[in-house]
Amino acid sequence: MKTDFRRNFYEVTQQQFEKAADVMGLPGDVRAILAEPKSVIQVNFPVRMDDGKLRLFQGYRIQHNNILGPYKGGVRYHPEVSLNEVKALAALMTWKCSLAGLPLGGAKGGVQIDPTKHSRDELMRVTRQFTHALGTTIGVDFDIPAPDMGTNAQTMNWIMDTYMNTVGFANRNQVRGVVTGKSISCGGSEGREKATGQGLVYLIEEWAREKRFPLSKATYILQGFGNVGSWAAQLLHCLGARCVAVMDHKGCVSQRDGIAVGALVQHVKASGSVDGFPAARAISPEEFWATEADLAIPAALESQIGRNVAPAMRVTLVAEGANGPTTPDGDEILRSRGIEILPDILANAGGVMVSYFEWTQNKNSEQWDLEEVDAGLKKKILRAYSTAKQAMERYKTDLRTACYIVALDRLQAAYSERGIFP
Repeated sequence: MKTDFRRNFYEVTQQQFEKAADVMGLPGDVRAILAEPKSVIQVNFPVRMDDGKLRLFQGYRIQHNNILGPYKGGVRYHPEVSLNEVKALAALMTWKCSLAGLPLGGAKGGVQIDPTKHSRDELMRVTRQFTHALGTTIGVDFDIPAPDMGTNAQTMNWIMDTYMNTVGFANRNQVRGVVTGKSISCGGSEGREKATGQGLVYLIEEWAREKRFPLSKATYILQGFGNVGSWAAQLLHCLGARCVAVMDHKGCVSQRDGIAVGALVQHVKASGSVDGFPAARAISPEEFWATEADLAIPAALESQIGRNVAPAMRVTLVAEGANGPTTPDGDEILRSRGIEILPDILANAGGVMVSYFEWTQNKNSEQWDLEEVDAGLKKKILRAYSTAKQAMERYKTDLRTACYIVALDRLQAAYSERGIFP
């Protein structure tokens, strides 16, 4: 059983967009505008490695749409970063921000690099050179990057500092908001690190409340133990749910009585993978996906649950912590089997919601406490969920399509009221 990677991720996102556009009757002119990104930026930049040799890296920044506000989206460091992948992720950010009711547009960036094979100094030089190459194509009121796979608060600190000292040197303290996801000492927000996982758990809690499902007795399987997956696991552990299997890029482990999440966090910090965790047994990817549980949380790469995986899953709910983890084929199979899905543009929107809070704090020279951030996140994500469910009932469609419809309807309204210049 192999994960279905063959389907082009960009084509998948376009297919989902077209489906929602058809269901809601999106006008052709707006559909044409939203079908393509506004700007495609590709840069090639040299970086001197620790051994003194120069290496050329390729990076992207895709600015999909900014009718609702400044472009917003993460920067991904991964060896398989491609133009089409980043285009797809940028479009997802447009839908995500619109669905969340944020005054932000959609963008995404990436560099073809395996961060695990480079020293801290090399990653710093790559980040600074990439930022310098982007120049004024990013900006606090124009395009605001954030962390994504392979990047973190330190990466954002380097981007901010480079931007401050090259483009924004004349008003240094006013450009802290050029990126979000920074460390607290560099202008970051309380709660930002756990935001995506926290938003996901808030949504799972609400789903469980509606279904009268005892989350304190729930079991779940988790794919991916990076920022999103590890935080989701820690937060679910506090609610009494048991993680019975975890999979990452190097291995899979299982423990029917529940994996000790805190110990696993420490193991991954030390070793870089769940593989070899002594308090659980190793299993195959096939066994992982076939593990019986109440919930499945894919929190890794796109296109993980396809026609080869979906038939084997034995869960009640799939809560998508990753972007695009379920292919259209997988989506159809899951729904035909009565497995519910909390779709990515809703379920993992917590990160961009708290990024918006961070950006707002930077612009107003404020620092909110954690309770204020968490309360704002919960309010926004549950409001988006409620709005999407209303659209689902109105259009008699699935929740994923309903989320797209809500997002597209808000974008359509903006174009209708503003018109097209000139």
